[in-house]
Amino acid sequence: MIDNPLPILQVLLPLVAAVLCLLLRNRLIVTTLAIVVTWVTFAVSVALMSAVLRQGVISYELGGWPPPFGIEYRVDVLNAFVLVLVSGIGAVVATWSPSSISVELPRYERHYLFYCAYLLCLAGLLGIAVTGDMFNVFVFLEISALSSYVLISLGQDRRALTAAYSYLVMGTLGATFILIGIGLLYIMTGTLNMADLAERLPEVLDTRTVIVAFGFLVVGVSLKMALFPLHLWLPNAYAYAPSAVTAFLAATATKVSVYLLLRFFFTVFGYEFAFDRMQLWIFLMPLALVGIVTASLVAIFQNNIKRMLAYSSVAQIGYMVLGISFASVNGLTGGIVHLFNHGLMKCALFLALGCIVYRCGADHIDEMRGLGRTMPWTMAAFVAGGLSLIGVPMTVGFISKWYLVVAALERGLWPVAAVVLFSSLLAAVYIWRVVEVAYFEAPSAVEGEGSVREAPLAMLIPVWALVVAIFYFGITTEFTAGIARQAAESLLRVAS
Repeated sequence: MIDNPLPILQVLLPLVAAVLCLLLRNRLIVTTLAIVVTWVTFAVSVALMSAVLRQGVISYELGGWPPPFGIEYRVDVLNAFVLVLVSGIGAVVATWSPSSISVELPRYERHYLFYCAYLLCLAGLLGIAVTGDMFNVFVFLEISALSSYVLISLGQDRRALTAAYSYLVMGTLGATFILIGIGLLYIMTGTLNMADLAERLPEVLDTRTVIVAFGFLVVGVSLKMALFPLHLWLPNAYAYAPSAVTAFLAATATKVSVYLLLRFFFTVFGYEFAFDRMQLWIFLMPLALVGIVTASLVAIFQNNIKRMLAYSSVAQIGYMVLGISFASVNGLTGGIVHLFNHGLMKCALFLALGCIVYRCGADHIDEMRGLGRTMPWTMAAFVAGGLSLIGVPMTVGFISKWYLVVAALERGLWPVAAVVLFSSLLAAVYIWRVVEVAYFEAPSAVEGEGSVREAPLAMLIPVWALVVAIFYFGITTEFTAGIARQAAESLLRVAS
């Protein structure tokens, strides 16, 4: 274990930058600061990942107090992987956002508030992933959640306020459940450090208090990550938030919650308790499968593309939970790699849609007639993200589904493999609805081909950076699938 200052920089950089945004207020300075800080934060996470792969687990003791008495930031392969995803998406969306928010948040004098909340949310999500302390998890959950409510409420549609309020209610319930679970574990063990908890819990695992704490944590995290049927807050939150906010939250927030589920199941409670004693897979697998099929079917009938992609996200969360429910190396690898891959493709899709909203204000399918001709680069990026969502070979979506199908067949669960393949057909249906209108229908008489232009280069470059990543990591899997497999083996305590 190595003492290294990089973990604290992950949280400190965006946190301090958020405060500076409040003090500086100048739109140009604040925008530049947010972009620079997010990219520096991404560079720190890449350096942290490199250090973990080279040296092993990295620990940072806050204030010089050794764990379990002090707060520890502890980074292994799993959360280093999540940090790279969250900070990378944060940097890409921050770079893409200035043009978008100039249209969707027309009051320029308040842009500093947007970037303040954005950086706070980023700091909270990174803090959840990097901390090794259970109560710190709750603190960072609240930081990210409160800033998320603000970001969602900034949407121009008045329904954004209702969506933010609904998210606040459900998010508060989830956070309360998590806090109760943490409190019960503290009562039984006298510690909040995750590594220390893992050592002390075996002595009290048979007690009702620990079992109840486990239940509270599972339900609380499931609410946060929108696992079917606890997903009701998600569609409206994604549909009515500003485009930059939707892209950022869709690619990061639920993924960090999935990480928490993995951390609690395998690191704190241990595989034997969660899956042998509590038989959790009996509940997780059916919920995941029903969520995958149901959410995909609902997505087909949505006319609002943001809502369509939101229901698609509920289905994709089902894939991640399905991988966890297998509790095997291939299953966990599939779930973890899909956590990363879905972040890339869903961010690309929402940013491409944000480009369309920027140019013509269209976010409904019937408003996208002929956009394949008038905005060819934007629509090509959308199609690329859609192909990955379907799971076409040479895209990241194919890699995720391959591991899940292999894991299902290893267990002899061929009906589960069939559901995964069937859901790909459902994804093809709702993506095709957009493609058909954009490429095979002529623009309306009011909005002729000359009235809509391609999105500006400053917006296209971040979108296409994600598209390149979708294909690169779909062909070269050493980083994504390789690290996901290493993390899966570590969680299952299997020798590499």
